[in-house]
Parts: sequence; structure tokens; C-alpha cells
Amino acid sequence: MKTSDFYFDLPRELIAQEPLEDRASSRLLVVHKETGKREHRHFRDIKEYLKAGDCLVINDTKVLPARLYGERVGTGALIEILLLVRKDMDTWEVLVRPGKKARPGDKISFGGGKLVAEVLEVIEGGNRIIRFTYDGVFETILDELGEMPLPPYITQKLEDKTRYQTVYAKHEGSAAAPTAGLHFTPELLKEIEEMGVKIARVTLHVGLGTFRPVKAEDILEHEMHSEYYVVEQEQADLLNETKQSGGRIFAVGTTSTRTLESVTDENGVIQAKSGWTNIFIYPGYAFRAVDCLITNFHLPESTLIMLVSALMGKDLVMEAYAEAVRENYRFFSFGDACLMLAKEEEPLE
Repeated sequence: MKTSDFYFDLPRELIAQEPLEDRASSRLLVVHKETGKREHRHFRDIKEYLKAGDCLVINDTKVLPARLYGERVGTGALIEILLLVRKDMDTWEVLVRPGKKARPGDKISFGGGKLVAEVLEVIEGGNRIIRFTYDGVFETILDELGEMPLPPYITQKLEDKTRYQTVYAKHEGSAAAPTAGLHFTPELLKEIEEMGVKIARVTLHVGLGTFRPVKAEDILEHEMHSEYYVVEQEQADLLNETKQSGGRIFAVGTTSTRTLESVTDENGVIQAKSGWTNIFIYPGYAFRAVDCLITNFHLPESTLIMLVSALMGKDLVMEAYAEAVRENYRFFSFGDACLMLAKEEEPLE
């Protein structure tokens, strides 16, 4: 299967540059796998497609304000760093621009010295390992000095940091938001729970690899990035109970999907575990856990559109995307949403 099979033409003006004021007012394209039918709704209508006994699975990772701008001590050269992976309390793997101005032993000052980083080593791929020194609480200083690491296709500055967080974000560690969840409001989640729909929480810390383009023409040659996940026993039990009772599992986003499929065994049993996953889901993959998917519109030729195509079928997904372009849906992180119904509600007997 070729990467170019997943290409579609997207006018630049359809790339959303800022979130809507009301999260749940985004448009929602509903796609039915069995019939190919498509409906144009709004996100708050999503509860009409859920029923008591179903389970909504959300990724409660929290995005770090991981982009920092500082100066090299001694020269004043401007340096930008992006926090990628926390190695221990004060040691991080980071991306540095320009890299040539950050050699081992160099120090970088942020916020007039509120935060100082020393470059310890350069690792494979050109990233750096740095150690921070500071007075006070690191997270408090980072929240003051850091900016949200918005994707490269968003060129406007985000004034309100909370709009690149889900309303249920809890565990810090992501370099990017699980954007399908940005559409939910506390009120909408409460309404869904009151319907008898269970809500399960998993954690997958989203890495910048999610934006990495697939450069190989043969998709099997693409090297997938790894991301850290956690599924607690209580949540695994809730998910298994849902499956056993005939309820459907609705994954909110590709991150929740990748987490669930990483912890589900060949018998369809969801395990409580944590670790790193580099699962690559593309057409031909047999899903073990996920029945339906709530997701945003993804980049052409990305691993994310390949995952959606694995669930729904490539031809149907590409038809739906073409329709979304014709109907002027808003694309990518701050854009509109899709509900991919791979399994319909069972009819009453």
C-alpha cells in the first residue's frame, strides 16, 4: 500500500487557525461504515449516537507549555527549545533551534535567569539532553515562561493556553494535544454520563512524532514513533465489562485508539499496564477493542488518516474527506470533528 493512496487536496484556507469560542459548536461529520451514509451535524449532537451501556474512552494527558525561548549565556544568542521527554526530575530530552548554538557545556537562560538549562549531551537524531536549575517549583516556572507547542500549520499565537487542553486533562507529559477531545465541555460530558454511558480514562502522552510526515512511498517502510501510555486496572475492568455486556467502545481520538489496541490481547481482553507503544495501524489491521472513533480531520498521507482508514475502509474515508472539503469543514487540531461509526447500535428485538 502506498503513502500516496492517502493523499487529498486541501485548500489552505480550511486549516483552522484558532478554536471556536464554544467547544461543542464545531461541526460533526458522521460516517456510517455499513451503509456509507454521511450526516452533517454539530458536535453536541454526538450524544444521539451513544446509548446506555456504551463506553466513551478519553485520553487525560495534559499538554506541557513545552516551548521555551531563551538566550545562550555569554553570547546572548537567541535559542528555542522544545521539551520532549522527561528523563528525571530536572533532566529532559529536548529539540533545540538552532542546534549549533547548543553544545555540551553551554548554558541557556530563560526569563532573565528564572530557569537555566545546561546542555549535557547531543544524542542520536540531533536532540539534546539538558538539565535545568531554578528556585521554586519547576511546573510553576514553566507555566509562566513556556508557550504551548502548537503544530507547525497553526501560525497564529494562542492567547488562551487552556484552549489547547481538553477540559479533562490531568497528567502532564504531552508535547501535543489529543485534539479530538477539545470539543467536549463539562456540560456535554455530564449529559453523556447521565444517559448511562460509561466514561473510561486512559493516558497516552502525545509526542511530536504525531506530526512527522510519512516519507516512504511504501507505508510498511515508515518507522513509527513511540509514546508512553498508562491504563489503570479500574479502567481496564470498566472497558471489559462494557464489551462483555454488549456495549460499544467509542475511542476519543487516535491516541485513545492506539492505547486501547496496544493493551488488548488476542482474545479481546483489555489489560491494565503501562509502557511505550509504537503501534502502527493501517488498512488490514484487525481491531480488538475499538468499535467507533471520534476524531478530527487529519493531514494527507499521515499515519492518522491511515488509522481511520483501517477502521472504516480507505475508499469510504477518502470519499468522506472529499465531501468535508466540498462542505468547507475546518481541518486539523482546531478544526471540526468526525464520528466514525464502524459498529452501529444493535436494534431492539
